[in-house]
Amino acid sequence: MIEILRRYSLLTLLLLFSCVVFAEPPPVENVADQAQTTQISKDNAKPKKTIFMEWWNLLLDLPLFSGWNQQSDDHYKPSFSAQGASKLTKYIIGIHPLHNPRRLFEVYGPIVDFLNANIPEADFTLEASRNYEEFDRKLYSGHFDFAMPNPYQTVNSLKYGYRVFGKMADDDDFRGIILVRRDSGINTVADLKGKTVSYPAPTALAATMMPQYYLHTHGIDINHDIENRYVGSQESSIINVLRGHVAAGATWPVPWKTFSKENPQLAEQLEVKWKTEPLQNNGWVVRKDLPTGVADKFATLLFNLNQHQQGREMLARIPVSHFEPANDDSYGPVQAFISTFIKTVRPLE
Repeated sequence: MIEILRRYSLLTLLLLFSCVVFAEPPPVENVADQAQTTQISKDNAKPKKTIFMEWWNLLLDLPLFSGWNQQSDDHYKPSFSAQGASKLTKYIIGIHPLHNPRRLFEVYGPIVDFLNANIPEADFTLEASRNYEEFDRKLYSGHFDFAMPNPYQTVNSLKYGYRVFGKMADDDDFRGIILVRRDSGINTVADLKGKTVSYPAPTALAATMMPQYYLHTHGIDINHDIENRYVGSQESSIINVLRGHVAAGATWPVPWKTFSKENPQLAEQLEVKWKTEPLQNNGWVVRKDLPTGVADKFATLLFNLNQHQQGREMLARIPVSHFEPANDDSYGPVQAFISTFIKTVRPLE
């Protein structure tokens, strides 16, 4: 009984002391002094609340209340999981600007989620780029760990520490198409002379270089006979034709199919007037310094998406039938085309 009274007397004294400490009126300070005091209290000084907390911790150390303290600690421990998350190696995946960033995340985000779910030791992040220039800068600086560049960028990436491990299938879809309005009155390539043609970007292979080469081989000097307008994305090139801002617009079948599916009434106002010959489709590259095990798992999951329903639904959003293995040599025909394009049409760098 005496021991219990002693403990409760100590508790009473502690509570009275804390009341006295916090009952002291604060000193009168101007605004500058208050700001200075705030800064000091964060970095150097020990505030009154901390003194009280020390007394409170001393109280909790007493045998009578030690169970409360232990119970509180146990309650909060499960909420901390930073140690487990920190063990994951992060990898950045870059997709060249096939679409605007919002659309890109809608199309490729589920694939990245699938990779994360099936390669638990890795943390994959999809990173969009606003335009081709930004994507090129990231790719050629080694910013991306995995990337899906267009074939021209794929060939260039080999000089910056990447290797090809895969590609999009359906090479017949990798061709340039040139759109005009149905009411434009443009019937031959020669009708484009003196007019403006839109493209996504100077380095877009299927949607820019291949259509420009087509025009070149059909009697148009693209450097003098027409105005070339680079509008930033595949969708913008299509919309520029639709709104009559340009006489014709270049793109490639994948974004055109997507636009036609989502906007059938608008697409009906346009027609594919000319098509180029095809080349190898977009490549998949990985930085050479990445662990082979992670790259192999990434490739296996990617190449087998068409083998299950979930994967087929992801591929349908792109749309493409499947991804397939490839290597640096797979893009020899692309290198040959680029060499011819530079010699006959325009420089690229």
